[in-house]
Amino acid sequence: MRLCFRLKLLFAIVVFVLGGCQIYAQLTDLARLEYSFIPSSRSEDQYTRLRAILNYPIKIKNENYVIVGAEYNRIILNLEEPYPFDTGVLDRLHVIDLNLGYTFETRGDWRLGFQFNPRIASTLTRGITANDIFFNGGIYAIKDRTKSADGSKPNRLILGLTYNTTVGVPFPLPFISYYRKINDKWSYSAGIPKSNLKYFFSDKAILQGFALLDGYFANLQQPITVNGKTAENISLSVAVAGLGFEYLLTKHLVAYTYSGFTFRLDNVLRNNNRDEIFRLDNLNAFYLRTGIKFKI
Repeated sequence: MRLCFRLKLLFAIVVFVLGGCQIYAQLTDLARLEYSFIPSSRSEDQYTRLRAILNYPIKIKNENYVIVGAEYNRIILNLEEPYPFDTGVLDRLHVIDLNLGYTFETRGDWRLGFQFNPRIASTLTRGITANDIFFNGGIYAIKDRTKSADGSKPNRLILGLTYNTTVGVPFPLPFISYYRKINDKWSYSAGIPKSNLKYFFSDKAILQGFALLDGYFANLQQPITVNGKTAENISLSVAVAGLGFEYLLTKHLVAYTYSGFTFRLDNVLRNNNRDEIFRLDNLNAFYLRTGIKFKI
């Protein structure tokens, strides 16, 4: 039982902070189109994700904003290995988020933000059911000194608490992320799910080394029976390290590509208690993520 709880807690941290990092992205990224691909080099299985994000900040007064947005992920699992069940049930997964946020300035350099994310995550082989709906959210304090005029090096600290119903842990978890610009050529960001070290060739071209966590959790509308056990959910958690390149096409339009190699890949069928029922191919493989975004 203790091991099961620890595994749940680890998965909770991954999913919570994936949502937590989005609060600052909602303030800066207005739109994004993205393609991700993980082919397995020693099997026939492949993972593809198509992602679209749209956020619209509404200024209330001064620097106070309501943020309304949506995100759609279409996950394509090409499972060609001989599994002891019908893999056609897992061909397409859909993750649909409604992003609702509010952020306002406080004293000094601090800004507070609140986020609520109703989510549909499912195979959606039929109409939406109660099991397809999840509720996530968080509260964040952001100390943004990236434009400070006091001579200190630009930096940003995000502290928060996040809650996510997909992982079955009945309490909030903390979130911490720290960014600092060292000089005109170098900056770094430390945290989870992503840490990086950036080198600026110019104002338009940026190279970075990165490590990140990625993943999803979704309901199976057609449960799968494997070895006498029933799986009602599927989850993926991926840890990746590699290199990325960003290029500013205009002041607000950025094209980017990240490539690397997974050093942890867990694709798991789970029951309604989030216990592992069956582990899909987990061979580490090449990772590619590319896209274009429009930011403030």
